[in-house]
Amino acid sequence: VVMAPTKKLALLGFGNAGQAFARMLLQKHEDIKQLYGYDVVVTAIATNSKGNLVDENGIDLKEALNDIEECGKFCNESQLTNMTTLEIAREADYDVLVEMTPLNIFTGQPAIEHIETAFDRKKDAITANKGPIAWKFKFLRDRAKEQGVKFYYETTVMDGTPVFNFAEKTLQMAKVTEVSGILNSTTNFILEELAAGADYDDIMARGREMGFIEADPAMDIEGYDAAAKITALLNVLMDAGITPDMVEGKGIEDITIEDINEAAERGNVIKLLCKGTRDEEGNVKASVKPEEVPKGDMLASIDSTTSVVSITTDLMKTVSVVEHQPEIEQTAYGVFGDVLRVLSE
Repeated sequence: VVMAPTKKLALLGFGNAGQAFARMLLQKHEDIKQLYGYDVVVTAIATNSKGNLVDENGIDLKEALNDIEECGKFCNESQLTNMTTLEIAREADYDVLVEMTPLNIFTGQPAIEHIETAFDRKKDAITANKGPIAWKFKFLRDRAKEQGVKFYYETTVMDGTPVFNFAEKTLQMAKVTEVSGILNSTTNFILEELAAGADYDDIMARGREMGFIEADPAMDIEGYDAAAKITALLNVLMDAGITPDMVEGKGIEDITIEDINEAAERGNVIKLLCKGTRDEEGNVKASVKPEEVPKGDMLASIDSTTSVVSITTDLMKTVSVVEHQPEIEQTAYGVFGDVLRVLSE
């Protein structure tokens, strides 16, 4: 029997998405081996509060998942380590760094440093964290090329929906001239529920229960999350070289039920729209703002936690990709797909 070569992953971050990704790896382990010829093992897991595991021979993911379910943290004494997340990026034995730490929307750190550290070691990197793509994409992309390593980031916008892969692989030679969409599902859900007559506090409580409204929803409501996402899209698809602080506009914090009702009288709904276009000088301008959309428009039908991105190009005109009410599995699938890309390319 010929042993399949191993591909070692270091997972930085093991929240809901990280755990869903680990379950996917377990479920598809044999299929990956057959299709791609690699035995994928996880050699490090770094977390904020559950402990850090390192084992160059591979961590038992089933056991790690059980530990978290049963005692909220890792219990395998032999694999627990005092190494910090950055030390794991710097010293652990891995081939691919998977960056899934929580987002810092105003700096993109420490995720950027984790990825840079992997590149310095000539390791591939996958990020589910949009900070690095929003704040330092050009540098990281060029650094990866310089080092001859792979750098994928499908999950950073719209979870596992193929947006970047789609544009790169299937819109060849088509120049992207505009990107627009509804990218923040929290605000979409809130606006829709308000329009249906629900009470603001009830909406927030229900969204928290469903797991997609944060304890502190300011990042979503004030438009920062949407700004980071449109920045990430424009940096990758239009080589914009912008950062989230260059995005004009605002969130939905000032939208009242009166605004919503008045829009309805005009046959419109209010949506938080993101948009990026090139001006005459070739600079990309980006905005995030609540706008009225006619009820018959496709954007009006984007309901609940669904999101959409529309990509306009010179050759193929406008193509839209819709992600319908994603669960955590969709986020995990984005990372999973990027891992398969590393294995196949």
